[in-house]
Amino acid sequence: MRKWMKLLLVAVLPTMVLASCDDDDDDLDIVEDEANVMVVHASPDAPAVDLYLDNTLVNATPLNYPGNTGYLDVEAGTRNIKVTAAGAGVGSPVINADVPFEEDKDYTVFAVNTLGNIEPLVLEDNLTDPAAGKAHVRVVHLSPDAPNVDVVVQGGPELFSDLEFKEATAFTPVDAGTYTLEVQPVGTDLAAVTATLTLEAGKIYTVFAKGFLTPPAGNNNNLGVEVIVND
Repeated sequence: MRKWMKLLLVAVLPTMVLASCDDDDDDLDIVEDEANVMVVHASPDAPAVDLYLDNTLVNATPLNYPGNTGYLDVEAGTRNIKVTAAGAGVGSPVINADVPFEEDKDYTVFAVNTLGNIEPLVLEDNLTDPAAGKAHVRVVHLSPDAPNVDVVVQGGPELFSDLEFKEATAFTPVDAGTYTLEVQPVGTDLAAVTATLTLEAGKIYTVFAKGFLTPPAGNNNNLGVEVIVND
């Protein structure tokens, strides 16, 4: 009897091991390498938009200026991104771009410029945790008719200098706290826009200049700032 049991185990165990290995392989097959991608509507005269990834609609509701999608899980590799007027369908993109995304990296894709010149601005996001008591801040100049600007703490130091349209700073550590920031055209001490920001320790922020310095007729999107909490 024991001999038969031994023979049975010898026959069955390899089958069980092989079945287990096959199951593991199947599990591995369905794991996809992903990047995290946020899309931001930063074109101040464009209507609400839809976003397509590889021709599949991503947003459940139209994305209005100056909103964002939050981070989306996107399969790594070169992906096709299309931006259309809301409801226009995938066949009528105002942006049609193939964008490479690397595994385990974070990105923000801004739809920028005026509607007639709308284009993608792709930035890689460094979401390294800030040191104790610090926040990280990135500033992006996305006002299409504003000159180069400096970003200054009111009554304090200059944080970033001579930023041109579509230029972004690195994520920069600053002490947590409340700041009043002035965006000044280069070479002047005049604040084109003033904003008060509260930066929490451990948080990561993108602050972008939005709107028009001189809005066209019928457009009320004046120069201002928008804050995104990246992490």
